[in-house]
Amino acid sequence: MTLCGKLTRYFKKEKKLIKRRIQEGDKRKSTDIEISINKKNRLKASEMKSRCSVALDSTNISKNRYTDVLPFDNSRVVLDPCKDYRPSARGYINASFVSISERVSRFIATQGPLPHTFEDFWEMIIQNRCPVIVMLTRLVDNYKMVKCGDYFQAEDGPRTFGNICVVTKCIKTSHTSLILRNLEVNYIESEEPPLHVIHIQYPEWPDHGVPEDTLAVREILNRTHDVPLSLGPIVVHCSAGIGRTGTYCTIHNTIQRILGGDMSALDIVNTVAIFRSQRIGMVQTMDQYLFCYDAIIDELEHLISDDNGEKTP
Repeated sequence: MTLCGKLTRYFKKEKKLIKRRIQEGDKRKSTDIEISINKKNRLKASEMKSRCSVALDSTNISKNRYTDVLPFDNSRVVLDPCKDYRPSARGYINASFVSISERVSRFIATQGPLPHTFEDFWEMIIQNRCPVIVMLTRLVDNYKMVKCGDYFQAEDGPRTFGNICVVTKCIKTSHTSLILRNLEVNYIESEEPPLHVIHIQYPEWPDHGVPEDTLAVREILNRTHDVPLSLGPIVVHCSAGIGRTGTYCTIHNTIQRILGGDMSALDIVNTVAIFRSQRIGMVQTMDQYLFCYDAIIDELEHLISDDNGEKTP
C-alpha cells in the first residue's frame, strides 16, 4: 500500500472514532479540543483584556466587526505606517499571523473588512507583499446580513482607497463556482511596479457550516499550493475570520506538511490547538472540524488516483 493509501486509512479511522465519541457522548475519552469545539469558544473578559489590549483600546474598538473576535497582542498584524496616525492606534487591524512551520505556507487570518477599514486591509496586503487573498464568504448572506464589505470589486474601473489603487485585470468563474480575480495593487503615486494579487472567492460556503462537498476547497488548495514561500503570507478571511478561515487553514497546512514528509501533521487536534493559540476560535464547530478530515481524505484519494493513472474530480 502507498503512503497516501496508509494516510487515507488513518484519517478515515480517526474521523470514525471522533464521530463514535460524539454519538456515545463519551466525554471522558474525547480530547479537550474535541469537547471545546462544541462549546462557545470565547475568552473570559479578564483574559481578553490582558491578551487583546490593543484591539480593546477605545481608538480601535470600531475597527472590529465582532466584539468577541479579537487578535491577540502577540500575533496581531501591525501596520507601519498606518492611516490612523494616533499613537494609541498602534498600527491596529483585526488580523493575525497564523503558521506552524516555515517550510509551508504562512497565513494572515482576518475578518471581512469593514468600509472604514478597507484602506487598512489593502495597506496590510502591500506591506506584507501578500500574493493571494482567499475569501470564504458572500458579502451578504441569505438572511440579508452583511458579512463583509465590498473591498475588492473593481470591474468598472480602478478603485481607490485613500492612497491605494486597486485594478481588476481579469475575472473568471471556475467549474466549482470559485470567482477568480487577478488584481493589481499599488500606491497611487508610486513609481514601483504594482503588486499582483490573486483573489479567490468561494461564496457558497455557509456561515458556521460546511460545503456539500470538498471540491471547491481542494481547488483553492491546488491553486495556492505552489505559491513560493519567499512571497508574503496567504490572506484568508470569512466574516469573523475564525470558523471557515480556520477550517481552510487547517486543511491547507495539513496537506502541505504531509506532502513535505512532516508526519506530525497527522495530529489535526494539535494543528487546531496551535492555530487557536494564534487567533481565537479557529475552527468553530464540530462539523467544520470533521470537514477537515473529509477534505484531507478526498485530496489524498485524489493523489492516489493520479498515481494510478485514473481521472477523478
